[in-house]
Amino acid sequence: MSEYQYYEFLAIDRPLPEEEMAELRALSTRATITPVSFTNEYNWGDFKGNPDKLMQRYFDAHVYVANWMTAIFMVRLPIKTLTQETAKAVAAAYLLEIKPTKTHWMITWRLEESENYDRFGMEDGRGWMARLAPVRDELLRGDLRSLYIGWLAAVAREMMDDDETEPFAVSGLANLTAAQRALAEFIEVDPDLLAGAGMGNPAAQETEVARRELDKWIEALPQDEVNPILKQLLEGKGQQAERSLRNRFASWRRGLQANNTGASRRTVGELRQNAEKAREIRLEKQKRDRTHQEIKRREKHKAYLKNLSSDLPKAWASVKEPVERGSGRGYDAACRILVDIAEAYALYATKNQFQKELEKFMAGHLRRKALIQRLVKAGIWRDQ
Repeated sequence: MSEYQYYEFLAIDRPLPEEEMAELRALSTRATITPVSFTNEYNWGDFKGNPDKLMQRYFDAHVYVANWMTAIFMVRLPIKTLTQETAKAVAAAYLLEIKPTKTHWMITWRLEESENYDRFGMEDGRGWMARLAPVRDELLRGDLRSLYIGWLAAVAREMMDDDETEPFAVSGLANLTAAQRALAEFIEVDPDLLAGAGMGNPAAQETEVARRELDKWIEALPQDEVNPILKQLLEGKGQQAERSLRNRFASWRRGLQANNTGASRRTVGELRQNAEKAREIRLEKQKRDRTHQEIKRREKHKAYLKNLSSDLPKAWASVKEPVERGSGRGYDAACRILVDIAEAYALYATKNQFQKELEKFMAGHLRRKALIQRLVKAGIWRDQ
């Protein structure tokens, strides 16, 4: 299998000016570069740029996929988005890295040791950025579930003891966004562990609570802080105004949550027990689904046989053409039809009637040994 690497970078907060696009072009003559993106694939050689430095200087999100079982997703966030306590609590060595610069947090979700050979035998990296990029906006709004998913990857890889506790209590794990589900898939978090983490986790009331908190925060905003925001909006800087407001609200809300000492945290052992329960629930559901599908298949087949029995002469006539083809495929098709006809007789007539009609039909085909072998194997003909 040849070497394959995929690099994609995305500029979200601001487009790249011409001079910066020229700087990027110097790193790669083959890359597709636009004012908001940089994309390149390598089947030999390597990228001359440093992804960490490119993220610090130009971009807000990055996806990297290599067919030696590596997948990386990075985002750059304003430094006010997270507290140092949160970053330290949730970081997991080699899996979820959270590093500060003077102005930003650099967050990296990393998969280095996948055993999914089928995935990386076909993975080309395309499409992941569109699925994963919304994670950044969710973090800006104060939704920390994507960080929890990164920490959970360490639990899945047996990097934590049972008596260690989760980094923080977070709601909504049973109702992840599409981007958060894509992230879990990208870094291959055990679905049962993820489902177990969502057990007993409050979600339905979260939207209403957030709405009440938002109303309370807006009402408390002093006028001298509102005026600059309105000015930004009138100057066409709506995106900057929105992000600034979201960051400030998220920071205020984290302060509320930090003061809420009633939120209990679970141990890794409890999460693993929940994962086992989730696995049992999943397997039981799969069993029920298979049973339901089998019942539906049987009902559909029975309806087909009833329709077949309503015009048996036509059914017998339909066998003639595939038999006279004289090919293996023709004999296979004829055998399938004859088995169905036999079942129709068993349900709506008698087996003796079928045998008499089959002998009549086969009278002109007794030299077709390949057909007879198939009918004997199907149990509807005795070789003479």
